[in-house]
Amino acid sequence: MTPEKVKHMNKEILRLALPNILTNLTVPLLGMVDMHLMGYQDSSVFMGAVALGSVIFNLVYWGFGFLRMSLSGMAAQAFGRQNINEMAMMLFRGMFLALSAGFVLLVLQNGVLGLSLHVLEGSVEVKALASDYFSVRIWAAPLAISLMVINGWFLGMQNSIYPMVVSIAINIVNIASSFVFVKVFNMKVEGVAWGSVVANGIGFLFALVLFLKRYRYILKEFNVNAVLDKTGLLKFLDVSGDIFVRTLCIIIVFTFFTSESAGTSDLILAANSALLQFLFLFSYFLDGFAYAAEALVGKFTGGHNISQVKRAVRYLFSWGAAFAIIFLGIYAGAGHSLLLMFTNQPEVIGVAVEYLPWLILLPLTGFASFIWDGIYIGATASRLMRNTMLMATAVFFILFFSLKGNMGNHALWIAMNCFMLGRGLLQTVFYRKLHVLKS
Repeated sequence: MTPEKVKHMNKEILRLALPNILTNLTVPLLGMVDMHLMGYQDSSVFMGAVALGSVIFNLVYWGFGFLRMSLSGMAAQAFGRQNINEMAMMLFRGMFLALSAGFVLLVLQNGVLGLSLHVLEGSVEVKALASDYFSVRIWAAPLAISLMVINGWFLGMQNSIYPMVVSIAINIVNIASSFVFVKVFNMKVEGVAWGSVVANGIGFLFALVLFLKRYRYILKEFNVNAVLDKTGLLKFLDVSGDIFVRTLCIIIVFTFFTSESAGTSDLILAANSALLQFLFLFSYFLDGFAYAAEALVGKFTGGHNISQVKRAVRYLFSWGAAFAIIFLGIYAGAGHSLLLMFTNQPEVIGVAVEYLPWLILLPLTGFASFIWDGIYIGATASRLMRNTMLMATAVFFILFFSLKGNMGNHALWIAMNCFMLGRGLLQTVFYRKLHVLKS
């Protein structure tokens, strides 16, 4: 490969990845601020309540994350074919499903909350506070799910700048609002929940303004009958269904992780919740390259350019491995100090430090799974991705229940590392079966 081609591919990867990295870094920053606001209250139950309430929304929002992932890959392929009508239908169908899902959640909110609290472990006080958090934040659901779709579509259009500015704006507003509600109005968990509601409302309006500024021509393709066409919706849902199962597996693993932590003690829940912020920080960072993979692999797949697909895969993995090593070094060298960002409670920090070594390993065991997810989504190889996730989830639970009796909370962290590692290894094995490599 000529130096010019190497430079061009790296430039394309960074053009898409860097804005998404900046976008994603604001997400764990928000989680860190919420943990800070609650961690400096007079009890660890506030940290636990926000962690438990956030898990419920992970169930809700991660559950509908399949809309964004399926949309970005399919829209990128439509972009590669330069089919404007297909690009438009991807957006309109995605928005129809997102708004429908959001309003259904509002109608069923009491049932969703009741079922979630029944399934999740936690003390009576933590659950009561988590319920207060949920009852406020749920009103942002239609907008939050719609924003997933809009940002996924922007990415499919090879535009990573708009999702970046929208997400940064949302999180700045969210952080500022949360500080005002908690510090000025003396709210507790309701304050950080209202911060999310205000931010999603402003973010949705901002995204619409950006869409109209650059993509107004797409509105000419709007046709209600075409949007609701059975064949088109079923094709969209076929890919989305596999990604939903894949996403459901992640939800189950992380929900079980938090629930099992809560069932052990409020202290373990607070410590594990703080450590998970490190994992989320790394995952959102690596997802920047995963999103770049979605856009590039989708575009090259739509344009039937197999050599470019293979080239993109090689370079994406080089970037992923490099940053995995960087994060491993940061967590190994400064992990104890970074815990002070989340809480000043010595007992929480003391417990978290005991399990910190398992967290330090996660960048190395997990980086491949993030890169592969983006590649599989861009190639719309949703069935293979679903199957590898099901197998990795089975590994998680088999390991945890085998080790729990002797290792306690260590078993959770060992199982999490093997879950991430298993995803990457299995996707590597199935890579040669991707349809795009055979076309």
